Amino acid sequence: MEVRVRYAPSPTGLQHIGGVRTALFNYLFARSRGGKFILRLEDTDQTRYDPAFVQNLYDTFDWLGIHWDEGPDVGGPAAPYIQSQRFELYKEYAEKLVAMGQAYYCFCTEERLEKIRKEREESKSSETGYDRHCRALDPAEATARAKAGEPHVIRLKIPLGEVTRFHDHLLGDIEWKNDDVNPDPVLLKSDGFPTYHLANVVDDHLMQVTHVLRAQEWIPSTPLHVIMYKAFGWQHPEYCHLPMVMGQDGKKLSKRHGATSIDEFRRQGYLPEALINYVALLGASYEEGKDIYTLTELAERFSLDKLNKAPAIFDYKKLEWYNGQYIRMKTDAELGALIEPYAVNEGLFGSPGQKPTEEQRALFVAAMPLIKERLSFLHEGPAKLTYLFDEPAMPQKEEFFPKKLDLAATINLLTMVRELVPAMVKNSDEASEALVKQFAEEKQVKMGDLMMPLRVAITGSRVSPPLFGSIRLLGEMKSLARVDRALEYLRS
Repeated sequence: MEVRVRYAPSPTGLQHIGGVRTALFNYLFARSRGGKFILRLEDTDQTRYDPAFVQNLYDTFDWLGIHWDEGPDVGGPAAPYIQSQRFELYKEYAEKLVAMGQAYYCFCTEERLEKIRKEREESKSSETGYDRHCRALDPAEATARAKAGEPHVIRLKIPLGEVTRFHDHLLGDIEWKNDDVNPDPVLLKSDGFPTYHLANVVDDHLMQVTHVLRAQEWIPSTPLHVIMYKAFGWQHPEYCHLPMVMGQDGKKLSKRHGATSIDEFRRQGYLPEALINYVALLGASYEEGKDIYTLTELAERFSLDKLNKAPAIFDYKKLEWYNGQYIRMKTDAELGALIEPYAVNEGLFGSPGQKPTEEQRALFVAAMPLIKERLSFLHEGPAKLTYLFDEPAMPQKEEFFPKKLDLAATINLLTMVRELVPAMVKNSDEASEALVKQFAEEKQVKMGDLMMPLRVAITGSRVSPPLFGSIRLLGEMKSLARVDRALEYLRS
């Protein structure tokens, strides 16, 4: 049997971590078993539907590098893969259930349903949902009324007094009293729109979905789906309700914990590889003693047997660590290309939006080794390199002072170390360090004291990327000019 799984989002919002984790696990499971991964758009909620959310879905998974085998944009044998284009199918199958005696026409008005709800509320009745008023109608009479055009819905006839059982791959055997299932839920609305449950079951069957991997919040819907499969006489797919994703406070992950939409993570400068690697570990294990996996390696190792029952805790610090690891794996050219849009946006190469010249781009890429080890996010890059593209503003004079030294001593140190700058431009880091160390010993000063005013003169800050590399990139003329400018400022 070929494994066929699906990701079936409702395009009513931006793609977020929870949805992406569900899609990723389905994708990995399909790839691990040589099966098919399907995308289906469940767009029956037209009130909240927005084409922008569909585009966001495509953009998100394209950025992540996760591609489906069948879907709205690539087609497939079960097309169309958009529910709003399948309404005639749902109507056909709802009518089949009526003909089979497994569903019935309901003519109850909204006014009647509201009246029942209020009466129950006033009497403090424990009964909820529909009272099955139309369930007892003569089928022939009901059919005639429906054909005559009387407004109606189609409701599922839940078998009463029975228990529905199903096996969940992660949670084991689950059973549910039918009397606790939503009483005779609507399958087809009066406007011809299907409810989520009808569309979901019909589509999963027609698309030959073998396994349903979804969030645990869908467990209460599963007994209803199993009942519907039995009503149709179909075999239901295998179920696996994935562990929840929680914040550090033990509550379901939400915006209050930090970024949750993938767009937000992208804006903050996360890499897709880092997100995939980390999200794949939320509720699953792969191999002892290993943290970093490619998408291919995850697919090779993924197994439903390695899922955890306990909720997964989303740790932003851990994700930050992953992001830093993947940043350091990039070549200088790759990292430069990734950070460049942030630099353009912040005006590093001139005014905001201005793209770099070839000379500026070459300097930008050459500067990547200076900051690569210091980055957690891509957006941090431009601020760390501003001093290379624009003369830094002079800070307070005290910023130049090494600890316990005054203005006169600082001027003396900067004047002394100035003569080493031409050699620093030509030397490697190791050679420059040896040179400064020897010079400091000869002058009987501390090496750190000697370097502090030079660092501030070159970069404008006491904390900066590596100084020797910065001097090499700026060159002798610019570096000496900055030292002279600093000396003039200190003497003024």
